[in-house]
Amino acid sequence: MSATKTETKYTEAVGRRKTATARVRMTPATKESFTVNDKDVKDYFPTEELATIAHDAMEVSKSGIKYEITAKVMGGGIHSQAEAVRHGIARLLVIFNEAHKPLVKKAGFLKRDPRQKERRKFGLKKARKAPQWSKR
Repeated sequence: MSATKTETKYTEAVGRRKTATARVRMTPATKESFTVNDKDVKDYFPTEELATIAHDAMEVSKSGIKYEITAKVMGGGIHSQAEAVRHGIARLLVIFNEAHKPLVKKAGFLKRDPRQKERRKFGLKKARKAPQWSKR
């Protein structure tokens, strides 16, 4: 017994920030939907601010087309995850329509935030914090 599954064409992009990585898939649809890790975006991101960060790229592009967006996010903190999703959506908007590139680029959503925690050096307590020094 085989079940027939309708194959939907999607486009995928990866968004990153610090140690957070988001695999974002976008499909043109009749009704807009946005899920992150199989939860609604409002349920996954606890505050309204984080949900709007994830939506920002769509707002800036002013695209009249509705999309079905699904994102798989891992690593980092909740804020970095929201910005990683935004980065992935921005990349997808440019793939779908090259006219969105100047708008999204000006807003700074195509840049990956590379800042990472600095490694701990030997002889120090943290990356730069040294043990207390005494003259005698």
